Amino acid sequence: MTAQLTITEATVPILPRHVKLRHDEARERWVMLAPERVLVPDETALEIVRLCDGEVNVAQIVDALAEKYNATADIIGKDVTAMLQDLADKGFLVDSGSAGNNLATGEKSV
Repeated sequence: MTAQLTITEATVPILPRHVKLRHDEARERWVMLAPERVLVPDETALEIVRLCDGEVNVAQIVDALAEKYNATADIIGKDVTAMLQDLADKGFLVDSGSAGNNLATGEKSV
């Protein structure tokens, strides 16, 4: 059984190998595909997910969004952390810093 991931500022999020971010031409929307599941992120969620590249941590994602939208990191941070936690709880996100997390191998199409 996989341990529950708790999203913190230090977490370096990435999509696991079994989750793909793809543009669905038929729906004209971006979708997150997992075995027997499809998640359709809204524009805000999509922007956050695109930053989950396994290279930057949550604090860096929050800072980038705060700068882009001229908002305070405290407010954005709570929303970003909650959204990422929800994705992690559903198995759509892992921490690239964790051992044995079955990371994607560059197949994210963004």
